[in-house]
Parts: sequence; C-alpha cells; structure tokens
Amino acid sequence: MDKLLWWLIAGKRGGKNRAKIIKMIADRPYNAHQLSEELNLDYKTVRHHVKILEKNNLIQPTGDTYGKLYFLSPKMEENYKLFENIWRKLDIE
Repeated sequence: MDKLLWWLIAGKRGGKNRAKIIKMIADRPYNAHQLSEELNLDYKTVRHHVKILEKNNLIQPTGDTYGKLYFLSPKMEENYKLFENIWRKLDIE
C-alpha cells in the first residue's frame, strides 16, 4: 500500500489534488460537485481523480450516479497513517 500511495500522490501528475481529495473525504463524505467547489477545481478534473482513487480501491462510492457520496475504503482507512506520513513529507497544503 505504501508504494501505491507514493505512486498515486508523488509519482503521478495531479497527485497533490488526489491527496487533497483523500484528506477531505477522511473528514466527511463528499460528492464530486462538493469536492470541485471546495478545492476550486473543474468538476471534470475532480471526476478524473476520483475515478483513479476508486479504481485503486482508496475510496468507494455510495448512492446514485448524480450526487454519489465518496467515503474512504476500508483498505484506505486501515492505511491512513501511511497517507498522513506521505502528506507530511510532501508538505501538501
């Protein structure tokens, strides 16, 4: 999991946005529209990052297509301390 998180956050373009999405979802569930508003990112950009996080089993959706809420996956919850360590090392704001 450590390698996956480093790759998705530090090794790929857009990693800081994915990290911010994970951090926000850890606090409470959000839908893509809410994330785009809070992060001041284009909705399509957020959907792209959410799709990557979902594909890698870091977040999981609940609900209908529109307004679908995202939560951390059990796998991500178990490894959240690894994520926090990466967050601190990269000094993400």
